[in-house]
Amino acid sequence: MLEVQHVQKIYRTRFGGSQVEALHDVSFTVEKGEYVAIMGESGSGKTTLLNILAALDKPTSGKVLLEGRDLSSIRESEMAAFRRDHLGFVFQEFNLLDTFTLEDNIFLPLVLAGKKYEEMRARITPVAEALGITDLLKKYPYEVSGGQKQRAAVARAIITDPVILLADEPTGALDSHSSDELMGVFSQIHRSGQTILMVTHSARAASRAGRVLFIKDGQVFSQLTRDGDGETRFYQRISDALAALSAGEDAQ
Repeated sequence: MLEVQHVQKIYRTRFGGSQVEALHDVSFTVEKGEYVAIMGESGSGKTTLLNILAALDKPTSGKVLLEGRDLSSIRESEMAAFRRDHLGFVFQEFNLLDTFTLEDNIFLPLVLAGKKYEEMRARITPVAEALGITDLLKKYPYEVSGGQKQRAAVARAIITDPVILLADEPTGALDSHSSDELMGVFSQIHRSGQTILMVTHSARAASRAGRVLFIKDGQVFSQLTRDGDGETRFYQRISDALAALSAGEDAQ
């Protein structure tokens, strides 16, 4: 469903005096219904990669295809609508509007898409129930906890029924209890058939995925697949792989 083909990203200084290669020949695929985590140290290129996958940035060379469509071929005038209709986003800092209730925050992409209120109500009811936030919909972001804010952000991301859900450090601003609860929500969403690609520093969060890609120095350094492991065993394998990544060895 998602194809990343030989993606390179080079940033040049303002006056062109030097350049930094943030991504180098990155290639991988994500199948429909997969749950993939991307891990790597700060500066490894994983956020740059996520921005390219989200069509927020363009590669210097290479292609990203979503359901066979080259993202670089989409005209700028169509890009906002394409993101809204095909991609769901969950950010570390929630990105909720404090002057909107949680309900209105969740409705926002549907409002921008021109949906009628009746359809928005029909869509939000099962989503809110699944995420356990039905009783919070009339509250404002500053009236709820961080974990509840992130659940609302997830609801906003999936209410459009996106082709793929992209998450950037979704547990980064949460305590351990809220993080575990949120990862349980992600697992539930994944079981419903949602394709998920998540950037995370947390081995615990990554252990919920079916496959983990490790990025180092702008390249896919190695990967792990669950291969039937339980969460505890997969967590240990991920932790070992991160240690190997720091040491410059291939993960097994």
